[in-house]
Amino acid sequence: MDLRIFIEPQQGATYDQQLAVAQRAEALGFDGFFRSDHFLRMGEGPAGPGPTDSWVTLGAIARETSTIRLGTLVTSVTFRHPGMLAVQVAQVDQMSSGRVELGLGAGWFTEEHEAYVVPFPPTGERFDQLGEQLEIVTGLWRTPQGATFDHPGPIWPIRNSPALPKAATADGPPIIVGGFGPRRTPALVARFAAEYNVPFADVATTADLQSNIDRACDSVDRDPSTVCRSAAQVVCCGRDEAEVTRRAAAIGRDVEELRSNGMAGTPDELVDRLGAYAAIGIERVYLQVLDLDDLEHLELLAAELLPTAGAH
Repeated sequence: MDLRIFIEPQQGATYDQQLAVAQRAEALGFDGFFRSDHFLRMGEGPAGPGPTDSWVTLGAIARETSTIRLGTLVTSVTFRHPGMLAVQVAQVDQMSSGRVELGLGAGWFTEEHEAYVVPFPPTGERFDQLGEQLEIVTGLWRTPQGATFDHPGPIWPIRNSPALPKAATADGPPIIVGGFGPRRTPALVARFAAEYNVPFADVATTADLQSNIDRACDSVDRDPSTVCRSAAQVVCCGRDEAEVTRRAAAIGRDVEELRSNGMAGTPDELVDRLGAYAAIGIERVYLQVLDLDDLEHLELLAAELLPTAGAH
């Protein structure tokens, strides 16, 4: 099982804080450093320092790291037109020597769109955009050098695009699609995604959703085993109950609530929890770290979880 560190910088984080987490995660041996792509804080809290653009940030971090994989979980289809997104992600992939992955979703946070003048159409339209954006982004990346790319639309018609720049990764970076939808999400996973992610769900729910992906893959003659299955969970670990409680308080959460809705407790508890996800076929877990200044938390997670993750 791969373990990745996942952060929510819109809650209040500078670039320097994000870089420190990414570099420490790399040094400790985590497989990836991923960040959300949001532009507004959720819930109560201080207004500053404000958002940081995910792909600007990841491009800078790419130049300050060398092995850890980098990406978004997830970029909203509403934020960037597909041609510009393809350029940005391909460029960061070049800057990282092929370590980038693109998580792409339909978006959901109305208020951030209102705050930063981003159109937010109804859900059905956003899913239409998501499907077409995936077609365009992957089509641009996979167009051979020297050839041009055309796309008929209907939302974003493209004519005679040089389909540049090319990513460092052959055919473009891996795509991650996640969510709970029973029909449209699995269909997009089967057509475009290297990975299907279930965010913040219990083991039973996560297990139940996998059959939708299997059926969607079968319907397009894709081997379901070629889709990596992953989960994302808030993490709060402590050597003893007092340390767990202290870390939960630092992120404004209750320990028992986190035990029910996240991955919280002592190292032994977290090892058991990871084992339960591994038992249902989850191959990768994104550990959402909410206190970006607590780098000792990362050290504890690495020391206690990474040695056992390979056994799952």
